[in-house]
Amino acid sequence: MLRKVNRTLLEMWTGMALFGTVCQLAGLFLAGDQARYAKSLWFGILLAAVNAFHMYRTLDRALGLDERTASKAIFKGYMFRYVFLVALFAVIMVTNCLNPLIVFLAYMSLKVTALMQPITHKFYNKVFHETDPVPMPLEENPPQEERTKIPREGEGPSQDGLQK
Repeated sequence: MLRKVNRTLLEMWTGMALFGTVCQLAGLFLAGDQARYAKSLWFGILLAAVNAFHMYRTLDRALGLDERTASKAIFKGYMFRYVFLVALFAVIMVTNCLNPLIVFLAYMSLKVTALMQPITHKFYNKVFHETDPVPMPLEENPPQEERTKIPREGEGPSQDGLQK
């Protein structure tokens, strides 16, 4: 089942779960209201996971479009996520049902997973018994294309049409 999920998305979700676990353990010692802290934390992690999936879907759909349409589709996806996030945080702050700072901390797991990606990538390479392709060196003397020679000053035809 894990092989069917996009590999980058799987690595991001794993990083988010790991980040959430570390934050949950830290919250055991630092948080006053454990239940509210845990609800806020895992809601933010879930929000980040859904956001990552929406980014993946938006980019995946845009790849099949021409450049102009793809740019518009990506921008629409970005604006949807941004407006949704602002509205959701407004509701959280007005209702005071969750701690908005903890939700934001958990939402930032999107950024943390980007930094953790080399670690999660190596982990899943071991899980799936895969290796990354080895980059091949470029040729030392790549074939030169036929170029028109640009004359330097003093070379080429003069203004009166005679060769110098």
